[in-house]
Amino acid sequence: MTYLKQGVLAAAMMLAATMTSLHQAHAGQCEQQSFEEAKYVICTLEAGKADLRLFWKSADGAPYRAFSSLAEAVRAEGKTLVLAVNAGMYRADFSPMGLYVENARELKPATTAKAESSAGQVPNFYKKPNGVFFLGETGAGILPTDEFLQHAPKVRFATQSGPMLVIAGKLNPIFIPGSTDRTRRSGVGVCGAGTVRLAISEDGVNFHDFARLFRDNLKCPDALFLDGGNGVGLYYPVMSRNDRSWHGGYGPILGVVE
Repeated sequence: MTYLKQGVLAAAMMLAATMTSLHQAHAGQCEQQSFEEAKYVICTLEAGKADLRLFWKSADGAPYRAFSSLAEAVRAEGKTLVLAVNAGMYRADFSPMGLYVENARELKPATTAKAESSAGQVPNFYKKPNGVFFLGETGAGILPTDEFLQHAPKVRFATQSGPMLVIAGKLNPIFIPGSTDRTRRSGVGVCGAGTVRLAISEDGVNFHDFARLFRDNLKCPDALFLDGGNGVGLYYPVMSRNDRSWHGGYGPILGVVE
């Protein structure tokens, strides 16, 4: 074999090794899991290591709406969007339903009003208690909205959604075991040592089972529902995932940047 061929082979092997190591590094963040016969994608973000942020609007003031649009904006800053999920429910104009804080600026205030029920159904956001996922000086946290407003922690990022799934190690008491209200769901939990876990169900699950996933399987004492049905979305290129919302786009987005 000539020195030229050896050099080309060595370069190819080095590139392959680099791509493999990058894939392994990213693959360690999200993985497919099953819990009680339902399939999920679980993303684990270690405290202090993942650059987790909230995004809503681009530099021109328009909502990103699509994961790919956000990925392009992040790329223009010389960084990479590693993974992203819809960060909670939003209105028809893609604005957050409740509290939204980005880079320590409150862009939307918290919502404490009660919603009128329709045909006996209360929209998920207003089911009590709802809560706030936040990133602050001491790391990530989740609190019921009333407690968050009472303690007023200093935060860099925060998003309000609901209902709470797990509160201080206990399931939200409004959930019904065996409920037939089954759909795809997404949520976020803050677990041991401040680890953040994102869960996206690939199958239809009810609230009770989804909450148990966080408490019993992922060991998260606090967890918050983000969205359900057609609003559930995941961006994770390692798994070839770049979901699109059936609602014409997403509102706030929770993303990890490298």
